[in-house]
Amino acid sequence: MTYWLQELQQKRWEYCSGLDMVKGDSRASPTPGDFSKGLVARDNPDVVGTHPDASAEKARNVLAVEASPGELVGEAAAHQPAPGHPNSINFSFKQWGTELKNSMSSLRPGRAHGDSRKSVFYTNEEWELLDPSPKDLEESMAQEERKKPAPEGNKGKRPLRDMIGSSRNRHVSGEPSADGAQSAAGVRSQQEELERLRKDLSSQKELVRLLQQTVRSSQYDKYFASSRLSEGVPKDALDLLHRKDDQILGLSSQLEQLSLERESLQQEARTLKGKVGELSEQLGMLLETIQAKDEVIMKLSRRLSEGADVPAPAAGVPGSPAPASREQLELDRLKDNLQGYKTQNKFLNKEILELSALRRNAERRERDLMAKYSSLEAKLCQMESKYLILLQEVKTPVCSEEPGPARGVIAQLLEDALQADGPEQPGQALVKPRLVSEYDIYGFRTVPEDDEEEKLVAKVRALDLKTLHLTENQEVSTGVKWENYFASTMNREMACSPELKNLIRAGIPHEHRSKVWKWCVDLHARKFKDSTEPGYFQTLLQKALEKQNPASKQIELDLLRTLPNNKHYSGPTSEGIQKLRNVLLAFSWRNPDIGYCQGLNRLVAVALLYLEQEDAFWCLVTIVEVFMPRDYYTKTLLGSQVDQRVFRDLMSEKLPRVHAHLEQHGVDYTLITFNWFLVVFVDSVVSDVLFKIWDSFLYEGPKVIFRFALALFKYKEEEILKLQDPMSMFKYLRYFTRTILDARKLISISFGDLNPFPLRQIRNRRSYHLEKVRLELTELEAIREDFLRERDASPDKGELVSDEEEDT
Repeated sequence: MTYWLQELQQKRWEYCSGLDMVKGDSRASPTPGDFSKGLVARDNPDVVGTHPDASAEKARNVLAVEASPGELVGEAAAHQPAPGHPNSINFSFKQWGTELKNSMSSLRPGRAHGDSRKSVFYTNEEWELLDPSPKDLEESMAQEERKKPAPEGNKGKRPLRDMIGSSRNRHVSGEPSADGAQSAAGVRSQQEELERLRKDLSSQKELVRLLQQTVRSSQYDKYFASSRLSEGVPKDALDLLHRKDDQILGLSSQLEQLSLERESLQQEARTLKGKVGELSEQLGMLLETIQAKDEVIMKLSRRLSEGADVPAPAAGVPGSPAPASREQLELDRLKDNLQGYKTQNKFLNKEILELSALRRNAERRERDLMAKYSSLEAKLCQMESKYLILLQEVKTPVCSEEPGPARGVIAQLLEDALQADGPEQPGQALVKPRLVSEYDIYGFRTVPEDDEEEKLVAKVRALDLKTLHLTENQEVSTGVKWENYFASTMNREMACSPELKNLIRAGIPHEHRSKVWKWCVDLHARKFKDSTEPGYFQTLLQKALEKQNPASKQIELDLLRTLPNNKHYSGPTSEGIQKLRNVLLAFSWRNPDIGYCQGLNRLVAVALLYLEQEDAFWCLVTIVEVFMPRDYYTKTLLGSQVDQRVFRDLMSEKLPRVHAHLEQHGVDYTLITFNWFLVVFVDSVVSDVLFKIWDSFLYEGPKVIFRFALALFKYKEEEILKLQDPMSMFKYLRYFTRTILDARKLISISFGDLNPFPLRQIRNRRSYHLEKVRLELTELEAIREDFLRERDASPDKGELVSDEEEDT
């Protein structure tokens, strides 16, 4: 049985190795990600070693089952009577092996469905079979094995590669072969089967040629009809549009085929993981059995050693037992059992090694297909983006002329291209792929609903952003580094380290962001949480709901104005609105001096996308009470004013050209950057950049805001220097951050080009400007009091009424 199991094992190894040689190389495998929390997690559903090398082959050879000289294996051993059981039933081991082989063939992937796993690409001339099926691989391997000479014998270690062969090689030398006629008949039946398949293939080729001719004729009719409608459009533009359409169709079909292949590989990986689990359970049971046998052997050994000191009984006494012979027989039996368990243990170790390697290879193939899929999808996004720009360019001169057929054609093409992904007809699924959805993964709307011009620009921006994201995934992604980090910290808690700092600066993957954000919040708010009772958040919320809260009115007014372009906060019944209300009410009860300040709602809304209510509450506590200086969110906004002066100093040092240019034209850029600091760039940058900024912000603190604010100006430095009109400068500064899509470049500028960036310098400048701002506020308060005294003393004071008094 061990012999046949090893042969099946070797067949499986060779088959999977053949798949690996076809597919190519890849990188390390990720571990399963953690389940996300918060509002975003509910909207998103959502590996492998290298080729077998010399060390793996050496390990397999070392773990090969040893056979004693002259020991019978295979059929020869099967025909021998079982030792110790002379009356046992004598059955043919060959028949059992054939049944085992037949049962295993039905379980092998790709066999039950015939040619369903073949990857076929159709051309205008003929069919090309790119990837052979498992059946074709096995038939080719069997033909090669028939050409090999039979082994001379099996002595010593028997590696699996030497044990695989045809049926006549499995007989021990000297035993006659009885399968010659059967093998000849099998060859003839295979040849007849092959001839029949060739005939079917030729008939299918002819059918495909006829279908292709029909499709081409229909395409010619379609383009002929469209050409009559588009009279007046330049011929070069139409030819370019036709070529782009053909390219889009080709890429769409390739994407669909790669998706099907990816699903099959995922199913195969799940099957292999199940087998590994079953073998692990069997290994545990065998280890327990071996341990029990070892204990029995130790007891018998001690008993034997103790019995050696007892004098042997007299030879002539009748009925005296022979304990030595019985104990020797028992010892031999235990030795045989021990040798059997060693053999089984070695085989299971080799099986675990091979299954692990096969699982890694299957995951590697899956990741290779995902990289290829991402590459094709990125190219398709680029092409559609250029297609939209081209349509807009073609529409402009056409629409300026008199109305004609061409104008209607271009307008219809633009309307079709700008439609967001929705329910499509089955016939359109292959023609127009679903690339840009109505909302991104964070819930923000990607394409506006009103203006057609803004709609076109937003969709082009979304396509460019998706292209950047897909291009990043093709390289050694940060996701793999995060998986390796979590694998190294599996048995211990996360801790601050340079490695973790660099990983967070590069960006946290979507599937791990909830876990890392929660850890960062717990790290900074630990001193507050340790001093509170369990259920502290629920207690605050209950008090805020039961008693009158001065801030509750303003909180209710700002709920629907928080993130109106995010589906989680778009309406009164949205899931995020109630959670946002609870967190803000609880915080206002904890900090009555602050109560509620405009800007806190946006901070909480972003935190709730990845955190639960209580964690989002402590996140807000961390930002207001730990990160930001005192009086940052009070009525005077004293800390916010101080940071703007600090930022102006840093601009003059890090970006002197931009600072001098804006100062020369009298542009006060702090009017724009004030909101950046107050809400940590919410609604100022695209969502993908925003969450990468928050990753570093929650770990390192407010220094990150200064870094990214300077990096945004550095990113667009040349464009800003080209502007010469103060009005155009101010308009450009209001929207230029939304045009920055490359988060990797922005991160590189923030943490690379702007170094050194000591926190001590920021603290010193804050202290310096804080005194100046307080002095200015004191002078303003004195001027206000003087004005009020003069107004009260004047006879016509009733005519001078301030806005505040009118409100009261």
